[in-house]
Amino acid sequence: MSGFRALALCLLSAVALSGCMHRPGPVATGHPPGDLDRLAYGGAQPAPPPAYAPYPATAPTGGAIAAVRDSFASTAYPRYAAAPGPRVIPARAAYGPRMTVPAYASDYRLDAGDKLRIVVYGQEGLTNSYAVGAGGTITMPLIGSVQARGLTPAQLASRVRDHLRNGYIREPYVAAEIEAYRPFFILGEVAAPGQYPYVPNMTAESAVAIAGGFSPRAKRDSVTLTHTSSAGTLRAVVPPSTPINPGDTIVVGERWF
Repeated sequence: MSGFRALALCLLSAVALSGCMHRPGPVATGHPPGDLDRLAYGGAQPAPPPAYAPYPATAPTGGAIAAVRDSFASTAYPRYAAAPGPRVIPARAAYGPRMTVPAYASDYRLDAGDKLRIVVYGQEGLTNSYAVGAGGTITMPLIGSVQARGLTPAQLASRVRDHLRNGYIREPYVAAEIEAYRPFFILGEVAAPGQYPYVPNMTAESAVAIAGGFSPRAKRDSVTLTHTSSAGTLRAVVPPSTPINPGDTIVVGERWF
């Protein structure tokens, strides 16, 4: 009896196991099978990805990438922009105003302390900078001393040309220009009285500024200006806005109250 029960249990177990072998297992739904599942179990193969991803004709709006794309699209480039837009015109370079030559430069009379640049074309040994000495002359090679005091730069060039033509150069071409003006002098109630280089278009007020400004006891509404020329010496009390010339002397007085 017990042997029959054991045989029956074995038959039932074999039948149950054979049914499980042929029943398909559970399949997860909701997710498409991957490439490995397609290769293992068959089915339609996916199309290979393109070699490059073309830019869509209508790109989605919104997001950081769209914002960057829109910023580039809004920039107008005159050569590459497809749609009409504002033209980008490069701005012209801005230059400062040209320095104006003082009105008295053409008829300026030379004196001791002036420095000139004399050019003798084709003669490098004669072209140089020359200073007017205390005696009112300049000294050049070949011709020696040439009187310069009281002459304009053009008159000095003509005199040098006459000296060179006298047995040295057949037809010399000479030009002269002022390289540095003789200094001016400032005295009296300023921080640092003394001698200073002259700058074109100076006034008595700018001369005071170069000398360090007024002292605490200075009289600020007027100065005494002394100017020397071929006509003589002129001394006058003038306002600080008065223009000055090379070689002038400025005296800043002391106030009494």
